[in-house]
Amino acid sequence: MAEQGVLAGRTALVTGASRGIGRAIAERLGRDGARVAVHYGTNEEAAKETVAAIEAAGGSAFALQAELSAPEAPRTLWERFDARADGLDILVHNAGIGASAGFEGIGEAEYDRLFAVNTRTPFFVTQLAASRLRDGGRIITVSSGAARTTMMPELMPYAMTKAALDVFTRYLARLLGPRGITANTVAPGIVDTDVNAQWLRGDDEAWAGAAALSVLGKVGMPADIADVVAFLASPDGRWVTGQWLDATGGSLL
Repeated sequence: MAEQGVLAGRTALVTGASRGIGRAIAERLGRDGARVAVHYGTNEEAAKETVAAIEAAGGSAFALQAELSAPEAPRTLWERFDARADGLDILVHNAGIGASAGFEGIGEAEYDRLFAVNTRTPFFVTQLAASRLRDGGRIITVSSGAARTTMMPELMPYAMTKAALDVFTRYLARLLGPRGITANTVAPGIVDTDVNAQWLRGDDEAWAGAAALSVLGKVGMPADIADVVAFLASPDGRWVTGQWLDATGGSLL
């Protein structure tokens, strides 16, 4: 049962947890015994489904809404969290938006929104989280393998936001280390999620091409990323901090 798991008695907040990788992370942390705050931006029904899945597996969870592109989002997020919980042990920055307009195609408004959601909001969410995060806690940032390769030039602006998060997380490891708090980054490659469904699923050639990028010959699944996050969140991950974990299935080798 979830209450007997390695994260029993701990509270986790996972941003962007209504679907995809975020949902897989929330469900895994719930199975490991954590009480999970399932953040969502607009898809309330999907968030409720995530909460229901966690509870059906014997865990505890609640949904939390905040539109992360809004300037007041970090404060709103924590005000709503505080109404349901009295402290935090695990913070997972998973929410993010993509862009494939590239260097020449992206406009100023899209660029600004990309950095607002992917970089600005995690910074200020963490700033406000510091007083709520218990000593010995965990911060885990979901980045992207795109931040370490130039194979897909159209992802340049998106990759820039993730690279900024990578640096941010390394600094957090040093700043919060004296409190026993670890901070690490997990970087997925191509993962079979709803976001990628429009070009990946149902297209045998696209699927084969994505699988061929990995030395394991597979397309990543949300659970593959969730399991890495779960390790870092667990007591077994206590001696790992300030690290960038390649969770691309060897796509960057």
